Amino acid sequence: MKRLSAWRKRLINFCFPAETDTWLAVLRIGLGLQVVLYALSLRGDWNYLLAGTGHGLISRNLGEAILSLESHFVPRLGWFVPLATHAGLHEETVLSVTWICLIASGCSLLIGLASRFTAILAWFLHLCAAKSGGFVSYGLDNFMTIGLFYLMLSPLPDRYSLDWRLRKSRPRDPQHLGFWRRLLQLHLCVIYFFSGLTKCLGIGWWDGSSMWRALIRPPFNVIDAEILVRWKYLFPVAGILICLLEIGYPFLIWNSKTRKIWLIGICAMHVGIGLAMGMYLFAFIMIVLNVAAFGPGLIRTELQTYQPGTVGKALIN
Repeated sequence: MKRLSAWRKRLINFCFPAETDTWLAVLRIGLGLQVVLYALSLRGDWNYLLAGTGHGLISRNLGEAILSLESHFVPRLGWFVPLATHAGLHEETVLSVTWICLIASGCSLLIGLASRFTAILAWFLHLCAAKSGGFVSYGLDNFMTIGLFYLMLSPLPDRYSLDWRLRKSRPRDPQHLGFWRRLLQLHLCVIYFFSGLTKCLGIGWWDGSSMWRALIRPPFNVIDAEILVRWKYLFPVAGILICLLEIGYPFLIWNSKTRKIWLIGICAMHVGIGLAMGMYLFAFIMIVLNVAAFGPGLIRTELQTYQPGTVGKALIN
């Protein structure tokens, strides 16, 4: 019974650690900037990519019809068009208003104004756009949805937001904050582990051929092919390092001695992906999620380690 009680206490302490809201502020500000940059990057093509029959690159109606085969309850932009038609508004107007609401929600998240409402709004509008434009969406949209989902359920507002100053909010329960951060941490561990495991099972990441195909495939062929040929001998090394970083993530990111190395390595990997393939928004969202999940604790630990008198107390003990 004592052993069972000890394990139960360990499990509770692991699932509900006491945390400050620093990680939540990092997540809110990072996702707010991400939403703004995402909306601005699609401003010129928003209507073209998400228009209905005969007006866009790929009919939104076709994508939503395929989506309906999975479920009729998945959010989509097609929900708003019939309502707007009854009000005498055109589809282009609906799409433009959606874009304005999306960028406005991102700006509100940046400053922390109506944080809960704008987080829900940003999550819902982005999910609608990603599902309606499923033919042109990719991993970026999935991770934005994940980040916004955790943000809207987390105990907002944080102490760095405008809401905190206007409402004079009280400090949140540290265990409640720790629970949602722990969920985000575990989710990232699962994602990286299975991503690394999938890469390790094939030969492409061991001989560098997968990296070569990724770097020469349009529209990700940012680096000239001649330069890639000159540095082709580094592809196997880079591929193996990526496999090791991802599959070792859930095992070494928790240890205080290796966490900083692994966090820097993962962030450097995403910076490299962003620069080499032009996937800047994808790199940014992954860095935001990683820093929010595991970054704030590193800073606090280092400050405590180098606090005057700490070394002397440790030697005495």
